[in-house]
Amino acid sequence: MTVAEELPETPETPEAAEDEPTKQRKNGLYPGVSDELAENMKSGWADTELRDVRPVEQAGHTARRRAALSARFPGERLVIPAGSLKTRSNDTEYPFRSSVEYAYLTGNQTEDGVLVLEPTTAPDGTAGHQETIYLLPRSDRENGEFWLSGHGELWVGRRHSLAEAEQLYGIPASDVRELPDGLREATGPVRVVRGYDAAVEAALTDKVTAERDEELRVFLSEMRLVKDEFEIGELQKAVDSTVRGFEDVVKVLDRAEATSERYIEGTFFLRARVEGNDVGYGSICAAGPHACTLHWVRNDGPVRSGDLLLLDAGVETHTLYTADVTRTLPVNGRYSEIQKKIYDAVYEAQEAGIAAVQPGAKYRDFHDAAQRVLAERLVEWGLAEGPVERVLELGLQRRWTLHGTGHMLGMDVHDCAAARTETYVEGTLEPGMVLTVEPGLYFQADDLTVPEEYRGIGVRIEDDILVTEDGNRNLSAGLPRRSDEVEEWMAALKG
Repeated sequence: MTVAEELPETPETPEAAEDEPTKQRKNGLYPGVSDELAENMKSGWADTELRDVRPVEQAGHTARRRAALSARFPGERLVIPAGSLKTRSNDTEYPFRSSVEYAYLTGNQTEDGVLVLEPTTAPDGTAGHQETIYLLPRSDRENGEFWLSGHGELWVGRRHSLAEAEQLYGIPASDVRELPDGLREATGPVRVVRGYDAAVEAALTDKVTAERDEELRVFLSEMRLVKDEFEIGELQKAVDSTVRGFEDVVKVLDRAEATSERYIEGTFFLRARVEGNDVGYGSICAAGPHACTLHWVRNDGPVRSGDLLLLDAGVETHTLYTADVTRTLPVNGRYSEIQKKIYDAVYEAQEAGIAAVQPGAKYRDFHDAAQRVLAERLVEWGLAEGPVERVLELGLQRRWTLHGTGHMLGMDVHDCAAARTETYVEGTLEPGMVLTVEPGLYFQADDLTVPEEYRGIGVRIEDDILVTEDGNRNLSAGLPRRSDEVEEWMAALKG
């Protein structure tokens, strides 16, 4: 006689995992589980409950963030999911990364987690919320889930108990498998962050509207425009690891020449995985004319002496804050005359852009300052017909500058993307904001409007800039930017 069949296909939702029997994986080697083995697996296990759990470092900050969220939406139930695993192929999943909104408000990064703020009213009539974090509890040794389920703890590792989670995150914790029924029975106004958890959205389908949910998403995005001290510290960690990753790459450029851009990608990825969670975005390891493709992430081209390498990469910390840094390096360690001419123009534009990052300045100011310098050089070189004001008014420089000069940075590489235009692009810089300044010039290999010596050269220089009370601070100043300093730095690393 057999009981639950061996190693199931994972149910689609945590709720289903509680109720459905495990199903055999097709072509599994064991046809089933004997009663004797099932009984044996229930006992003989040590108590592994952690009793000295300390709160995560950002717990005080996440509590303040939830308080601000509560104050913005009094009397409304707020539902913020972490998201679920996504299938890569057959029964393998992509590495999980929590939704930014959920991680920002809780510090937790567990798949299928959900933060719920239930509206409350104090005796004095003050509106507030009861916070609960819904998580999957420890595997059940009695029903065999811990060793029979493909997502049981013997297969994917121990997870925190609900009691441990409460200590870690400072939020009462409940079993997420009970949440869908509770949401279906909920009354009163509800908002949910969409796009992460289909089961949660299905339970709320008749209780929410797209317009109201978008207001919640926008508010959470705008909350992140100004970083707190914990976030600034994490961004500096990300940048410091990124600096070391760039040093790693320079030291192995000879091996990249013998192989391809993939060697550069792999070298930087090693640093990101050893010191952080991952890379914050697909690394751009663009050698030669590939540097003119803004998001070149195939990284399968040759690396040749005499060409430039445009390396745009960032380490993501364990708390999901990412750096975003670009350097354009001569593969052989020395810029040619034309490469230096173009590089120095971009450096000059970046200097003007960074100088424009000041509290009280318009967000657009740093972009305008950098674009003006690039337009001046293009007119000076005879590539764009002046005067400069005409070029800027018509946007003619964009044939070679292509992109904006920067963006907000944080838990997303393009952070705060859902913020309203009037508070972001049309807004004013404040202390605590962190943004990139990244002008570039790109002369495509097939651009017949420029002399042949320009073609196939792409240069971008990007740094991560913190707005301070009296100006700005370059978080990535540990990497040299000026062309002569870059050459000296590379020579020292290769020597």
